[in-house]
Amino acid sequence: MLTADELKKRYPQKVASTDDIFGKIKAGDRIFISTGCGEPQYLVNTLVRYVESNPKAFFDTEILHVWSLGVAPYSDAKLKSNFRQNSFFISRHTRQAVNNGDADYTPILLSDVPSLFRLRQVTVDVALIQVSPPDEHGYCSLGISLDITRAAVESADTVIAQINANMPRVHGNTFLHVEQIDYLIWHDEPLLEYPPPLVEEKIAEKIGHYVARIVEDGDTIQIGYGGVLNATVTALGEKKHLGVHTELLSDGLVKLLKSGAVDNSRKERNRGKTVASFCMGSRETYNYINDNPAILFREIDYTNNPLVIAGHNHMTAINSALEIDLTGQASAESIGSTFYSGVGGQANFMRGAVLAPKGKNILVLQSTSRDGKNSRIVPALAEGAGVTMTRGDLHYVVTEYGIAHLHGKNIRERAMSLITIAHPQFQPWLIEEAKKRKLIYEDQAYLPGEKGKYPAYLETYRTTKHNQRILLRPVKISDEPLIKEFHYSLSDESIYRRFMSVRRYLPHEELQKHYVVIDYTREMVILAIIEQEGREKVVGMAQYYLMEDTMSAEVSVVVRDDYQKMGIGFEMLSHMITSAKSEGLHNVVVDILPDNTAVFHLIEKLGLQYERKWESGIVRLIISMKDLAGKNN
Repeated sequence: MLTADELKKRYPQKVASTDDIFGKIKAGDRIFISTGCGEPQYLVNTLVRYVESNPKAFFDTEILHVWSLGVAPYSDAKLKSNFRQNSFFISRHTRQAVNNGDADYTPILLSDVPSLFRLRQVTVDVALIQVSPPDEHGYCSLGISLDITRAAVESADTVIAQINANMPRVHGNTFLHVEQIDYLIWHDEPLLEYPPPLVEEKIAEKIGHYVARIVEDGDTIQIGYGGVLNATVTALGEKKHLGVHTELLSDGLVKLLKSGAVDNSRKERNRGKTVASFCMGSRETYNYINDNPAILFREIDYTNNPLVIAGHNHMTAINSALEIDLTGQASAESIGSTFYSGVGGQANFMRGAVLAPKGKNILVLQSTSRDGKNSRIVPALAEGAGVTMTRGDLHYVVTEYGIAHLHGKNIRERAMSLITIAHPQFQPWLIEEAKKRKLIYEDQAYLPGEKGKYPAYLETYRTTKHNQRILLRPVKISDEPLIKEFHYSLSDESIYRRFMSVRRYLPHEELQKHYVVIDYTREMVILAIIEQEGREKVVGMAQYYLMEDTMSAEVSVVVRDDYQKMGIGFEMLSHMITSAKSEGLHNVVVDILPDNTAVFHLIEKLGLQYERKWESGIVRLIISMKDLAGKNN
């Protein structure tokens, strides 16, 4: 690397005093500042001090910025006549100014900003950037802020660069030759760091658990901005052969890279490389990407191009939102008419991912605001809210209360799915509001409190003797369509053996009352589910309800005909018996027809001891929980 003295000797015409350099800025110029943690703090502060010392030096300049993590000194009211900010993405430091009308916000996909500059639809007169020291060939690196910065440099009339030895040299299209820079100012200082907002550990773990159920080994992933996303990405550490194609490289993603879960070995594009456009994180993260040949930075109009994104098989985009309504509209940029962040690149990735072969997208959000006073799942978006994701965009929505699969679902189904993953304290309100809006059945029932609290702890994955992986989980109030489909898939014989009746008709009222809206403190319905292409398919159902003495439960099991004799019934009954035992029940009762040998075989395979009684042509098997002591079922 060249030293400061060597730089002056080799490029004396590019080294001048800050007064001389900033003296060339004219009234009305547009001044671009590098993005996020790549912001050249010394240059920005020196420019502001120059104006404070020379208040008539220039007027009405426009600051073009994507994301200000600094203190944005140019937004001070006393410099109102000198600077006005125009932001392509709103940060905490500029949010008040934008909403007060003291700064401007341009809603635009970040991938479109480079073309704004290159086509001079938005002219850049001066670019303030930050680079690494030049190497012996004269090349500097834009380091952690490539994104739209290269386009600004190539479009600007004047480029002023702060050389900072703390800026990492990042591989990819980050390199600028000194000849492309008009003025060089060497000033070393710590780079800005971005500590994402803290998220309660238990909430992050629960959300991460559900996200990890959706992400598959070999997926290429994109992770968006936000504390929830940064915290939950840890849950992917057990995955294998993940790839990364993203706009933002965060601390969470770098930890995932270090874990070995990411090797980029199955990517169709840039195989072996983690691709990003900018980095916001800690010094440890900056050190990791410095001269790391496994990291490749490309401009934002490449990383965020939906066609490029769609070129990855199994592309999975994971982003967050401020709120989502019961029809599936989500806003990530505003709370009502209050501008909060920006369009950013979320839409590019969420839409590009679903265009990819076997691609999918996941919208992640905490179920409530941080203070717990407001639900982030709402009946309708507030007036003035920007719709970042439309009703047709989303595949999965995840909160700490579960997964809602929206793709291909009608309004009633998606409303019920979203209510299921809302915070329990807001579910009754959402049910009533959905009824008023005619989004769900007018007689939709709901049990508040412990009776209706979904027992997530009973969810488990099992692999049958035929190597069929199934999810066993309690029924949810949103499962009515699944159970309806399951019931009508059963043969007359299966229906008769389960219900002792040949009646096939199962109307909404009965479905809701007997199978979907249940009192979890007195009964249980466990579904055996196969997940196919993101869709849940019920292949079995086990049920128990407490008998009059409350210490015994009557159990029943039925398996879809085309999945019988595959070990599914065995796994369901085993899980149901274990659940009953954990609830402190004394006995489990199974009523079957005399010729139903399949159930006898199941009980014998489980090694259960039972008492047999005959009652009106029905065989009643009474299994004592005491006999299960020491057994591992």
